[in-house]
Amino acid sequence: MDRLDAMALFAATVDAGSFSAASRRLGVPLPTVSRKVAELEAHLNARLLIRSTRKLALTDAGATYLAACRQILERVGEAEALAAGEFTMPRGELVVTAPLVFGRLHLLPIVNAFLAAQPQIVVRLTLADRNLQLVDEHIDAALRIGHLADSRLVAVRVGSVRHVVCASSAYLARRGKPRKPADLARHEIVSFESLSTSQSWHFAPRGGRRGETVEVQPRLAVNTAEAAIDAAIAGVGLTKVLSYQAAAALAAGQLVSVLRAYEPEPVPVSLLYTDPKRLPLKTRSFVDFAVPRLRRALG
Repeated sequence: MDRLDAMALFAATVDAGSFSAASRRLGVPLPTVSRKVAELEAHLNARLLIRSTRKLALTDAGATYLAACRQILERVGEAEALAAGEFTMPRGELVVTAPLVFGRLHLLPIVNAFLAAQPQIVVRLTLADRNLQLVDEHIDAALRIGHLADSRLVAVRVGSVRHVVCASSAYLARRGKPRKPADLARHEIVSFESLSTSQSWHFAPRGGRRGETVEVQPRLAVNTAEAAIDAAIAGVGLTKVLSYQAAAALAAGQLVSVLRAYEPEPVPVSLLYTDPKRLPLKTRSFVDFAVPRLRRALG
């Protein structure tokens, strides 16, 4: 029995939640996955998994062994990367994730330039409006918008973005400009943060005045910022988005921002990566390349 191979299949089975899911994810026949894990249990003379028709569960011994497996597999991966030159020359696959619109507008051009500068690196860029887990999903670097929870990850702040309320000139000419948040009660609203029929918009007046939350009733609720911006451009109503999402429409005069004096504090934008003490050169090269360019883009 190849114990490292069996360990990897065992960890993959736990991560996937079932033997069949691990089989599909790894491209390994289902009987092979099941047999390798069974051989591992026989070798250890311990039950690692409780099998049921719905899902797998770790035994106490399985949980302890899984943690040890992950450490061993990580060390083996580092040794192989070192032997292959990954820690002495930027090379290999780099996995990066970012929010959908921000990634397309700001990170993709940086990735394109990075690829031109680093011919030995291949990048897999995942754009998604959900926070992927760096360690669990084997991601090298992640761009995050928002305040970060404490973690073992390293976060480099690259700038900030604002929440902006905006509408088309035609809509504002027809319905008038809101002068204060309470005025939103008499306006048409386009929402994308929630598909519900009511929503809270938070405002934080400048000058140390107390913040306020306004309940709005969307006339139109959509599930992407792009759709909300398109509807606002079409004159449907006011929408609230992040500044980078509406930047092109604002610059082109298709939208006009309102209630600027009531905007809440800007939201931080950070580039995250794992332990810098064992950071592969491909990741360090990308961070060093991307950070100053992101800061300029968010100027």
